Amino acid sequence: MKRGEVNIDFENSIGPWLGKTVKILEYHLQELFNQHGLDLTKEQMIVLKRLHNNNGLSQSELAFLTLRNKSSLTRLLSKMEQKEYISRQQSKEDKRINNVYLTQKGKEVFILTKPVIKKMINKIEKDITASEKKQIITILKKIQNNFDSKIESI
Repeated sequence: MKRGEVNIDFENSIGPWLGKTVKILEYHLQELFNQHGLDLTKEQMIVLKRLHNNNGLSQSELAFLTLRNKSSLTRLLSKMEQKEYISRQQSKEDKRINNVYLTQKGKEVFILTKPVIKKMINKIEKDITASEKKQIITILKKIQNNFDSKIESI
């Protein structure tokens, strides 16, 4: 090894394994959405879930909760508005703020995602014991807290 060169053991580092796992999950989730005729991306599903739990969030709150910058969220919301999943309404208190609401169609699509998500969870957790699941969650929370304890998990 040359002087000053940093040696990294990628195979025994958590980061690459997490990254690969996320890519696999995203791929299979998109495949399941497609198989079930859902015109939806993972990012759109996350927005639907957030609004289902707290309808009428401001775009700024939604950007924070979904870990997206405001401009990428605006593009995402525009696509969702075209699909009639959400509507944006100017706040009565502050005209600079847009609040985002689920439409009836958005609510219906979110309900249709639940069995798909359940199928995905079952596949992820196959052959994993309750104890292992608890341990994995604990470790993932530690990793998240290593970066920023204020970030709420998706």
